[in-house]
Amino acid sequence: MTIELNRITSTPMAQTLTIRSHTLVVDGTAAEGGDDTGPNPHDLYDAALGSCKALTVLWYARRKGIPVSDVRTVIERDASAERAGTYHLAARMQISGELSDAQLQELQAVAHKCPVHKLMTAVATEITTTVERMA
Repeated sequence: MTIELNRITSTPMAQTLTIRSHTLVVDGTAAEGGDDTGPNPHDLYDAALGSCKALTVLWYARRKGIPVSDVRTVIERDASAERAGTYHLAARMQISGELSDAQLQELQAVAHKCPVHKLMTAVATEITTTVERMA
């Protein structure tokens, strides 16, 4: 899979992000020197966790016949110690439906196992970067 970013030249920093057939704008906040026309990379990182947890719970509930009506996920970021090596994210999920306490606990366990949570906490990610002159 390829993800492509291209600069929006009329802005200081904004990029058009294309994933498959989906396009959105990524930008820095005003404090970072951007125009804040879209989420910044930290926002996307945090959103990846929240969306993965929500989609994982919905997928699992459908597969197991658990009557989930709605899922609301909120991610709170504490980046105050990021430079010291700790980036703290707190996920709060609100789930509606005719759920027993056991089903709610089961969904909580599933949310902890979402693939992005695992990528962020248990998987070594190797990154290579090549910088080359644009033709």
